Amino acid sequence: MNDLIWLLICSSLVFLMQPGFMCLESGLTRSKNSINVAIKNLADFGISVWLFWAIGYGLMFGTSQLGLFGSSYFVLDVSNIPSVAALFLFQTMFCSTATTIVSGAVAERMRFQAYLIVAGFTSGLIYPIFGHWAWNGLNNGVANGWLDQLGFIDFAGSTVVHSIGGWVALAALLVIGPRSGRFPQGKSPRKIHGSNLPLSVLGVMLLWIGWLGFNGGSALVVNDKIPVIIVNTILSGVAGMLVNLFVSLWRTGWVEIECLINGSLAGLVAITASCNAVGTLPAIIIGALGAIIATEVSKQLVRWRIDDAIDAVAVHVGAGVWGTLAVGLFGRLDVLNTGLNRFGQIAVQVLGIVSGAIWGFLLSLILLLIINKFYPLRVSEEGENMGLNIYEHRAKTDSYELFKVMDFQAQTKDLSLRVPVEPFTEVGQIASRYNYVMDALEEAVRKTEAIVETATDAILTFTVSSLVVLTANPSAEAIFGYGKEQLIGMEIRKLVRADDNSYNWDSLLIEKWLKSPCQSAIGWRADGSQFPV
Repeated sequence: MNDLIWLLICSSLVFLMQPGFMCLESGLTRSKNSINVAIKNLADFGISVWLFWAIGYGLMFGTSQLGLFGSSYFVLDVSNIPSVAALFLFQTMFCSTATTIVSGAVAERMRFQAYLIVAGFTSGLIYPIFGHWAWNGLNNGVANGWLDQLGFIDFAGSTVVHSIGGWVALAALLVIGPRSGRFPQGKSPRKIHGSNLPLSVLGVMLLWIGWLGFNGGSALVVNDKIPVIIVNTILSGVAGMLVNLFVSLWRTGWVEIECLINGSLAGLVAITASCNAVGTLPAIIIGALGAIIATEVSKQLVRWRIDDAIDAVAVHVGAGVWGTLAVGLFGRLDVLNTGLNRFGQIAVQVLGIVSGAIWGFLLSLILLLIINKFYPLRVSEEGENMGLNIYEHRAKTDSYELFKVMDFQAQTKDLSLRVPVEPFTEVGQIASRYNYVMDALEEAVRKTEAIVETATDAILTFTVSSLVVLTANPSAEAIFGYGKEQLIGMEIRKLVRADDNSYNWDSLLIEKWLKSPCQSAIGWRADGSQFPV
């Protein structure tokens, strides 16, 4: 009973990783897409739980067929099997974690319905099949999956959960391409800044709490190894964070928040495979190197012009691969208990890494290319520019209302329009100050128009590029002999010519003429008479 209670507690902790990822991703993306990111995290949790219950658990933990997939426990009924219910709940949280990794990577340009499809085949096919290879028989201590039989060890899922989710994300990134403006042609990559870094930091803290249940619960029983597992987890995450802190200071002279975030997460991902089988110092080394590797992978992806909105691939694939390999390098062979020597353990870990890459990446890439051919995964350019909050969900925000009025004002040139002011918000303060500016501008324009309308001199406005009259005051009508409707749209060179009466003025000549401190010209009235200008 104690084991079941512990597993339920850990399942609840792992569930906190869902709001953790939601906060992390919403904060690292632009505000016009934050609602879309949040709803994706909520929706993919529902999709993954449903599909894992219907088919995923059976494929992963059902009766093994040649060590490849399970053939029982579909549409799972746990009414009289509390131990299976607890394992199902715990593994469901793992499945939802692997699925939601994709969400952040493809943020800001993938269609919502398309993302649900990705979440579906990740949680219903890709994760449970690879999970079968590595973890089938986990609940009874019998190695049934073909990787497990060879001695592959991934205690809590550096590869089974994190790398698999990361490989799916990488495939999706290659299919949908980068965000607009991320990689300008012929220019250096442009960083797209997040909207709320404090929210992202809160997300990381929630993920840390979830990770304690993630790794601590993977023992499936209450024993004296759990304190060691949790301490190793925390130390590895801290090591990754501090390494990136010092690297950031050394390279740039300041601390980049995203660098700390990714360093801590990379350290946690890296130790997940071996937290039960390594000592304290190796755990610190694994976390530190995991952060460095994730940072370098992130840079390489940018060089390849692969746009990962939150560095999910770098953290979960880069650190996940390293953490899985570290089992063979640092794991205590007596704890691993696979019967392999050091080199044999390293070899089987490499095999597991490669198998995960082939299964998670290649299968996803093939599926996504086929789906994209018939059902485009990416939103339109209009939708991306508008923001997925509005385009996908019609979820308006105060900033949207502000921009809507400003855009309409730019189109109509109506200076009397004012934007709505939402008090006690930053956008409301911006709107209030914008209205103050518009009040002053409207008053200045009113005074200028009054001066122009009452001036005795003819005043015409035009652009050098078009050479067409835009506005004319009453004196211009009287002097030139044309009505206002006739003057508007008339070529300026029909009204004003150089001293030599040349009609062939071009834009460059007029621009040069206007820049001169003093010039004279000839004005032509409607009746053909002339006057000096």
